[in-house]
Amino acid sequence: MPNIRNFSIIAHIDHGKSTLADRLIQWTGMVGERQFRDQLLDTMDIERERGITIKSNTITLPYTGDDGVEYQLNLIDTPGHVDFSYEVSRALASCEGVLLLVDASQGVEAQTVANLYLAMEHDLTIIPVINKIDLPAADVEGTKEQIERELGLDPDLAILCSAKEGIGIDEVLEAIVAHIPPPKGDLAAPLSALIFDANYDSYRGTIVSCRVFDGKVKPGDLIRTMYNKTVHKVEEVGVFGLQREPRKELAAGMVGYLIANIKTVSDTRIGDTITLEERPAAQPLPGFKEVKPVVFASIYPISADDYQDLAEALEKYKLNDAALVYQKDASAALGLGFRCGFLGLLHLEIVQERLEREFDLAIIMTVPGVRYEFILADGREITVDNPMHYPDPSSIKGSREPFIRAHILIPERFVGAVMKLCLERRGVNSTMNYPSPGRVEITFEMPLAEVIIDFYDRLKTITQGYGSFDYELLDYRPSDLVKLDILVNSEKVDALSMIVHRDKAREWGVRVCDRLRDEIPKQQFKIAIQGAIGGQIISRSTISAFRKDVTAKCYGGDITRKRKLLEKQKAGKKRMKMVGAVEIPQSAFVAVLKTENE
Repeated sequence: MPNIRNFSIIAHIDHGKSTLADRLIQWTGMVGERQFRDQLLDTMDIERERGITIKSNTITLPYTGDDGVEYQLNLIDTPGHVDFSYEVSRALASCEGVLLLVDASQGVEAQTVANLYLAMEHDLTIIPVINKIDLPAADVEGTKEQIERELGLDPDLAILCSAKEGIGIDEVLEAIVAHIPPPKGDLAAPLSALIFDANYDSYRGTIVSCRVFDGKVKPGDLIRTMYNKTVHKVEEVGVFGLQREPRKELAAGMVGYLIANIKTVSDTRIGDTITLEERPAAQPLPGFKEVKPVVFASIYPISADDYQDLAEALEKYKLNDAALVYQKDASAALGLGFRCGFLGLLHLEIVQERLEREFDLAIIMTVPGVRYEFILADGREITVDNPMHYPDPSSIKGSREPFIRAHILIPERFVGAVMKLCLERRGVNSTMNYPSPGRVEITFEMPLAEVIIDFYDRLKTITQGYGSFDYELLDYRPSDLVKLDILVNSEKVDALSMIVHRDKAREWGVRVCDRLRDEIPKQQFKIAIQGAIGGQIISRSTISAFRKDVTAKCYGGDITRKRKLLEKQKAGKKRMKMVGAVEIPQSAFVAVLKTENE
């Protein structure tokens, strides 16, 4: 145990976590020049394309220190995006220390601060590292000041490095060995191991990534998960190299994997504790909480024949991503589909993209929404995440919606535009502080529903890409919520219904009606597209009819003859409107989702 170090790298998005991990792997001789590629720990194509980490990965690095001692460094890589912050917190619970990475050109940003607090909660040793010092825009002295002022860390301990150029990597490795304490644990105690990740292998079942705190586990042992209470027989244990490396046992202080014929990832919850069946630990490790979805949307196949393929694809996808929640759903306009729950908007995008790529499916997604609470006249409280289950308006006594606290870091010149954006989105209780000259941190409390559609895109646009955004869920607050129905030719289109705040209902209604007017093809009769709350119409767009010039054959003559022909045409169109059905093209559903500036 004295020669083991468990650490993680935490940072804001794009501050160079994956690049630093690559360099550490190269420096410790785990990979030669020929096998090396960028983002070595990121295994999915989508991660490489977007340059983000979606699934955390782990690797054990052998390192011989300046003192000649051989150390085992366990690097637990973490995703950077706010949607996956629970995964980050479980990874940190498995470590004794972290490298807090700060970009020398960007300085301290929103998630740098959020991740620092996470590390402090777990009482970890924090080593500040200033990355990208080779950039022309790097301001090392200014970054050191921010580290001292905003993070309260000693700037003299900060290690200067450039992960891209390989500068300062030796100092980083030495600091890990010198400053991060070795793990503590009792080999004789009953087994207690924390699950911080799991992924699915089609041949071996679920591979559990775990950190052993006490005791040991070896092949042949019967283990039990303390939350799910499932019992499994261990087939293989080992550590993570670039490939899995089997070992005889995993003992206290070690980080590794465990294969035990577990059929699905849902059987292993991140944050759960593994113990031995015949000699269980007295209590589970602290801090486990179930991950709850916050954003909901329905997924439908573009062709009704693909429904079975979509059902199978979701089942397989769920094997790899236990955070996705789904159930069957049906719509009169789009047929059979699934109502899905996601951790956030990035999670929703990733799921949609992976379903389309990995399973070759063409799918449509409805407008994302959040979970609302309604208090009914008889005193019952219900939660609704699907507009189709909106209760009868006459029975609603009160309604509540989820609020978040948003932290936005921006250059000073964009304050006016960002304040305007937040106030448009019903932001309240704003506070501002100035972490360093020229940079402002704005904190707003705002409804989650206002953030999930296009807030981040708008923020990036108005701050020319310099704005950084982080949020945390607060609570549910009273709000005046209504159900906005969209009617096409007096028929409700259930897939376009949404629950919105009363003040925003008209704005949404006008936007959706205008979008549909541009997308639905003309018919032989006029088509009215209306937005309605209950029986009250609040917005309308009209698609004019194809019109045949029936008076073309009249050369002059009496006006009554022309009028007679026009009246006859009008009666025919009226009759056609009563029996005619309007086909809504798939592109119309996609158009409603697009942001205003697209």
